[in-house]
Formats: sequence, C-alpha cells, structure tokens
Amino acid sequence: MSVTSTDLRNVAIVGHNGTGKTSLMEQLLYYSKVISKVENLESGKTTSDFTEEEIKKQISIHTSLANLEWDKKCLNILDTPGYSGFIGEAICGFRSTEASLMVVDARDGAQIETIKLWRRLDNRNKPRAVFINKMDRDRADYTNVINDLREHFDATFVPTFIPMGEGEDFKGVINLIEDKAYFFDDNNNEIVKDIPDEYKEHEKEYREQLIEYAAEGADDLIEKYFEDGTLNPEDIRRGLREGLADNRVVPVFCGSTLKGSGIISLLNFVAHNFPSPINQIEWTVNENDEHVNMKINDEGYASCYVFKTTIDQFSGKLSFIKVATGKISTDIELTNPQLKKKEKIGKIYRAVGKKIIETDKLVAGDIGIIAKSNISSTNCTLLQSPNNQKFLFKPLSLPHPIYTLAISTDDKKSSDKLNESLHKICEEDLTFQTTFNEETKESVVSGMGDVHLQMILNKISEKQKIEIHTKLPKIAYRETINKKSGIVEYAHKKQSGGHGQYGKVLIEISPLERGLEYEFVNSIKGGSVSKGYVPGIEKGLHERMSEGYLAKYPLVDIKIELVDGKEHPVDSSEMAFKLAAKGALEAGLDKANVSLLEPFMNVKVFIDNQYLGDVLSDLSSKRGRVTGQKEFGQLQEIDAQVPQSEMLNYAIDLKSMTSGTGSFELEFSHYETLTGKNAENVIAASRNEN
Repeated sequence: MSVTSTDLRNVAIVGHNGTGKTSLMEQLLYYSKVISKVENLESGKTTSDFTEEEIKKQISIHTSLANLEWDKKCLNILDTPGYSGFIGEAICGFRSTEASLMVVDARDGAQIETIKLWRRLDNRNKPRAVFINKMDRDRADYTNVINDLREHFDATFVPTFIPMGEGEDFKGVINLIEDKAYFFDDNNNEIVKDIPDEYKEHEKEYREQLIEYAAEGADDLIEKYFEDGTLNPEDIRRGLREGLADNRVVPVFCGSTLKGSGIISLLNFVAHNFPSPINQIEWTVNENDEHVNMKINDEGYASCYVFKTTIDQFSGKLSFIKVATGKISTDIELTNPQLKKKEKIGKIYRAVGKKIIETDKLVAGDIGIIAKSNISSTNCTLLQSPNNQKFLFKPLSLPHPIYTLAISTDDKKSSDKLNESLHKICEEDLTFQTTFNEETKESVVSGMGDVHLQMILNKISEKQKIEIHTKLPKIAYRETINKKSGIVEYAHKKQSGGHGQYGKVLIEISPLERGLEYEFVNSIKGGSVSKGYVPGIEKGLHERMSEGYLAKYPLVDIKIELVDGKEHPVDSSEMAFKLAAKGALEAGLDKANVSLLEPFMNVKVFIDNQYLGDVLSDLSSKRGRVTGQKEFGQLQEIDAQVPQSEMLNYAIDLKSMTSGTGSFELEFSHYETLTGKNAENVIAASRNEN
C-alpha cells in the first residue's frame, strides 16, 4: 500500500495496568491479518510484550509500535505501559500520536493511572476515546463505568457502542452508528447481525443520545437534526469526527479482548474518524528560543524528531522517529543541528513489535525507525536542510525521578561493566538517570520507583554476571548563617627565610534570602589591597564555603563584603590572600549562628479514598505539610511538601500502605532550616563518618 499523509492514523493505547491494552493490540493485529493467531500474556508470545523482562513479569514495560492496514488506511498503533514506573514510555506514545485510546476495566472504571494519564492528555489537549474492556468479566457494569468516568473527568462522553449483556451473559456489542449487532462465535470471531428484539428499546435510547451529541459537532448538523429529527450514519460519523478532532467529545466503545468482541467496529471508527496527522500541530523552538507551532505537512524539506531509542541485540541502535514535514527516504542526508553533524540515512523500517519491516520512505506524519544512526538520540531533531530550517522540536516532557539508590560494585572491572550498561540504558530510558555525586562521593541511579530501578539493576547483574550493591543515598544538606557577623579580620603571615607570606583581610558576612546562594561585594577603597589579589580572596572564600562549618556541608545564601585589608610589598601573594580569606570567613562563621538546611520536595500522592487517613497520618509523621487536596470520585490527590530525607523509601512505604495501588510524583522544592534533635543527628553522623 502506498501511504499518503491523509491516510495515516497514529494512536496510542493507554490505560491503567492490567486493563488489557496488550490484548487489544493483539486483536487489532489479528483482525487486520498482520498476525494469524491471538496470543495471551501467559504464553509470552504477544506481539508488543516481547522483551525478556516483559515475558517474565507479564507486564508491559516498553512502548511497542505496530503498523497495520485497515480499509485503505495506515494505522500506527503504540501499546504503552500502564504501570507508573514506566510513565516515560507512555509519554513517548503521547508525543508521537494525534489521538489516544484509553482502555478502562468494565468493573473497576477509572483507576489511579487512568486519572494521571488523563491529566497528561488534558495538558496536551489530546483527542481521545475510551474502550471499556472486559465486558465479559464478573461484575462488569457498563452504565456504572460511564457514570464513573463522568464523575471523574470534565469531558463529554458519548457512548458509541453498547454491550449486549454483561459478565457471563455478555454476547457482543451493538454499534449505535451502524444500528447493527456484533456477536462473537465459538472461535471468538465477530459476526454482524440485526439487533435482537430484547435490546432494541435500550439501543434506541442510547442512539438518540448519540445523534444529539453528533449534531453538536457542526452547525449544519444541528440544523439538519432540528429539521429531520434524526441524522444518517454518515452525518453521525462526521459530527463525532469533528468533535473528536477538537477534543470536544470522547467516543466510548466497549467489548472484550478475550472474546475478540468490539474490534471490527473499533477499527472502522479509528480508520475513518480518528484525526489524520496532516495539519496537526508540532511544537518547535526557533533560533530565538521562541515557541512556534508548526503544522505537519508533506511539502518542503524533510524534518523529524526521535521520540524513542532502543538498542537491539541484532539490529543495533533503533531510532523511532515521527516525520513532521516532507518525507524521509534513503537517498537524503539528515543533520542533527545540536551536534552540527549529518549523515545519509541508511535503511528505514516500519515495525510490528520486535519485527522490523524495511520500507522505502516515511511521509509527513508517519512513524517509523531508522537504524544504526550515529547522530540521533531520543529528543533530537533531524533536518534535511538546517540552513533553511531554523528550529528544534520541543523535547519530551518527562517527570522527575522519584526513587534514588546509591550503587557500588566489588572491583574496577565490575564497575566498568556496570557503567557501560548504565550508559546504554540511559540512552533508551530518559526517566532513568545515573550520576556521580561529587558532594557525597556516591554513584547514584534514579528512576520512577523501586520496581523500575530493581528491574534495571537485576537485568544488568544477570547479563554482566556482576554483583551490584545498593543503599539509600546520602542527603545533600546545606549550611547557612542566620545573623550578621560584624566585621572580622584575619592576617595570614609566615616567615621562613627569604620571601615570606602576608595577607590581611577584613570582611563582614550576612544572611541572604533563601535560594540566592552567594553574593560578593568588594567595598575596599583607597587601594589597601591590590585588585590582582581579589580573585585569590574570592577563591579562598569559595573553598571555605564548600567545606561547611557544622557538618561539612556547603555553605549557601551568604553575602560576603570585603571591607578592608592590608598587603606587604614583598611578602604578599594571591595564595597568602586566599588563606587569609579562609581564616576571615572562619572567624565570621563563629559569630554568625550557623545552622543546617535540608532539602524539601513537592509531592503529589494519588490514592483510593480508603487509604486517605493512613497516608495523611504518614505524611505528618514524616514532617510533611499538606498544601492541597483534590477528590476525583473514589480517588484522592494529596499535594504536600516533605523533607527529602523522609522520602527516600516512600515508594516502598506507599506501596505497603495502599496494597500497591497508590502512586506519587516528586520534584525538588526548596531548602529549609533544620534544628533540634534531627539536626544533631545529621551533625553527629557527619562527624562519625569523617
């Protein structure tokens, strides 16, 4: 099939873990004849969960791309993980598609990750539809889930399919647009029939609602509806299509991926009513660092961005790209403007899970893979003509890591293997970070939770056959002063034959507003200290500040005024004044009431109502302050500020308190004064260590 931009549909399948996203992908591929048999998670053979970890854990960990054709349309479907620890992979799917399909459990309705993912879609104003899965599940309740969604989200939900029965009585779905019933046979294949009499009254009620919603999609449809009292199927599709494109309506489908039910009608709707990428907005930044909205179009020079990177054992480095303008083909050169490097494109691929299929080009709006590129990495921009294309695509908006561990190995050889593996993983997963903390002298890794980190470290340990030791990291405390020191002085003098050392410095230190870090003011008048010695004075002050006073943590938020000094025509030097400055600052700290500062974090916690009391009590016990609280039906969002030292194990604590259902987000906020017993413990620990 020759693909044009208007024939493309890019869709991310998203939802809470365990709602059946991977099974839905299997059914879509089966009905479109890409695969010959539907596999389940237990078999370890599903198309989109193909890595060793996914097969072993039976959960989606990575976003998987699959290309299929349906009714002369080309669909790029991305199956995303639903577990909070792998949110970075879901964001890859959001960024590269024009619409999302939110999969919801027919019994559980909106769950914690449903709400968090929905909020991310809202932030992007991303069109979306809902697929209520597992209608054959015990206690499935279609009406209850619709009401639950309406209670949780400020959106216009439009039932487009309704079920025939629920739970063990589930027989199939009714397509309200077509006015037809889709049953499933003993082989779980769909069969189209007329609507049984027992469902006609129920179907009529829902269809009338559907027509009303569709009529609101366009002014001429409202007029037609008022004149005729109804709309034909094509008018209904157009109304929903225009409402979906503007994110004014959320079509709701239903079915069972276990039974293969609801799939044909879903494919028909996606192929003909989900938005095409053409003329959709891509976010760019121009050469003046201004945000510019650029429309996807098939004219002009080629441009694309890399939204995901994987390193395959056989194919090497695979860069997943979204084409924004022009077309990408094997006969063009692309430039990475940030690296100022270019290369000729090698082979281009489409993908069906781990299977990559060579293609000759990718048109504007298309999603595909370029292999073994030396200039591409996740978030990079690739341009055909950088002299004429003065922009970069905005990078992925990824959350901050919430869990950190300090790591070590037994020997240098193991350490080298570990570092090499960590580098590769950082290239694939931008929510995973590894750094060496110069302050605490620890190698640390950070990620989206304990499961995320342990899965990565266990994988490295097994493959490299090395032992990795982990522990909670040290906290980067700070020290500061709380009052002016008054003018203090220090003279450094040393005589040992020949030229001696001499420098005298008078300074006054005073507190700065929290977060201003440091200010130096040279108030010397009359040239008592030559200008050439001032850099040495500043260097001495910086060195002394980095050494701390109470517990060897860096001093911050200090203003230092150089008031006066004295030099010797022979014995003075930059080194002498550096040492004099350190001594003067030491004298000033003795009088300035030094205290510890500890880092505080902004925390968002998402939990079921039943755990609210326990979580609030726990936050209070961690010296946290609740700053806000929002209710979403049966779910709660708690906003708080908590000391970082209390949050080191929160990923594990919250899992224990909420039976694994709670989740949270974390980012640095500010530093606050630490006093009393807590400060004494930090100081004692530092002195014992040193």
